[in-house]
Amino acid sequence: MVQGAPNKNTELTEDWLQNYVDDWVRFYLRHTENGEVASYIPELQRANKLDLGISIVGINGVKIKSGTVDVPFTIQSISKVFTFITACMERGISYVLDRIDVEPTGEAFNSIMHLEMRQVKKPFNPYVNAGAITVASLLEGKTSDEKLNPLLNLFGRMLGYRPKINEEVYRSECDTSIRNRAIGYYLLEMDFLESELELTLDTYFKQCSIEIQLDDLAVMGMVLANDGEDPKTGTEIIPRQIARLAKSLMLTCGMYDASGKFAAYVGIPAKSGVSGGIIALAPPRIRNEYLPFLDGCGIGVYGPALDKQGNSIAGIRLLRHIATQWDLSIF
Repeated sequence: MVQGAPNKNTELTEDWLQNYVDDWVRFYLRHTENGEVASYIPELQRANKLDLGISIVGINGVKIKSGTVDVPFTIQSISKVFTFITACMERGISYVLDRIDVEPTGEAFNSIMHLEMRQVKKPFNPYVNAGAITVASLLEGKTSDEKLNPLLNLFGRMLGYRPKINEEVYRSECDTSIRNRAIGYYLLEMDFLESELELTLDTYFKQCSIEIQLDDLAVMGMVLANDGEDPKTGTEIIPRQIARLAKSLMLTCGMYDASGKFAAYVGIPAKSGVSGGIIALAPPRIRNEYLPFLDGCGIGVYGPALDKQGNSIAGIRLLRHIATQWDLSIF
């Protein structure tokens, strides 16, 4: 039987949480049939559209996962959160925000039209492609590997290991990213880039091709939920001001041109990628004592069947259900 929301008589054991999540992963799995895997990057077409999994890591140490949790996938646009964080740590918040805005676009993540029609002085935000490519140009280094080294070190501090770049996906991105090259040339013409175009694009393609697993997303989300601090050691991994800025942009800009609806109906910071991953988080909150994860948590979702906006079609529904039933919304 599918379980409903907890009440004051519910004993919130890990077994109860596990059974709850298992039930709802099975329930929302049917929605994968209504989506399609990303086709414009050929390597991503290899994914199984029927996969759906979730991992939740609480700041208090509770861990729950269910469904397809052991399939490696590339981070894609989720990387934009952490390259933005890295740029702010390297160059300073003021320097970065002088060059990238913090406004939602209401347009597709790979849109060029809004840049020219609105005659912007800088890209709208770091989570659309134009903004993320500009951020890649701000990273310090003479090669793409040098530029990405601090990012991979950041992942290493959060995860306990340095993830690798999936070379097949990287090559596939390089060979097919005509739209991103067009965006790059526009940014170059507008003098938005601080490093040479091919170097900037190579950095961007590589950051999107970093390979992770579902538990990694949940751990990364948990660190952000805890304002950049590792709850196990108390060590600051990301400065609090930068972590909070990144989270606010996740809420307003993280789900492409569906960000407004996601904020209204789910109400937690999140960022998606076209490989089917979603990183989400719930900060510590004051609610009734019988609700799960009151101390905050990080959430990773994987479901490569995408909707028209490029978000995991079943993953969004699963997140909305859990956020509603467990009252995770920050509002």
